[in-house]
Amino acid sequence: MGFQTQVYYQPSPAVEGDFASVNPRASVLAGPGSLVAGPNGVTVGRFAWATSTGQEDISSGEVDFYNLVSSSGTGPPSGFVHRNQQALITQWLAEATMVIPGGLPVTLFSAGDFWARNAGNAATVVNQKVFADLGNGAAIPADAGATVAGAVETKWTVMSAAAPGELMKMSTWPLG
Repeated sequence: MGFQTQVYYQPSPAVEGDFASVNPRASVLAGPGSLVAGPNGVTVGRFAWATSTGQEDISSGEVDFYNLVSSSGTGPPSGFVHRNQQALITQWLAEATMVIPGGLPVTLFSAGDFWARNAGNAATVVNQKVFADLGNGAAIPADAGATVAGAVETKWTVMSAAAPGELMKMSTWPLG
């Protein structure tokens, strides 16, 4: 991603992390300021994992109140990072970024319809499951129950066709 150098007749339908519909959506339950990007930042348009810092909230006394969010993890992801103009360009002379810097707030969505990039090696098929890459949170489509190296199956379902590297729609509201 860099500065625009050409214009297409047909604009892109979305950017990674955009809402794909106005269907109901749900954010991960967290207290005010409790989901914060970890030291390496969090990538927009990908899955992310929240882990406890073990700190106690000074006003409520709750432990597990403050959570660090990371684009890598183990087990099922905590949620999906929606594009809400929260990434900041902090690298000297950089043109663009999709990374929320460490220490900034993050909202994770546990349900809804979103656009994600097909990080798999094959075209998507509607109703495939979406797997989360444990190393970077990328969305990898595959058949339900399949084994995808370095990834974990999520509750999200592919809702549109997309070649590798293209944008696809995914949803927690599968076709019924």
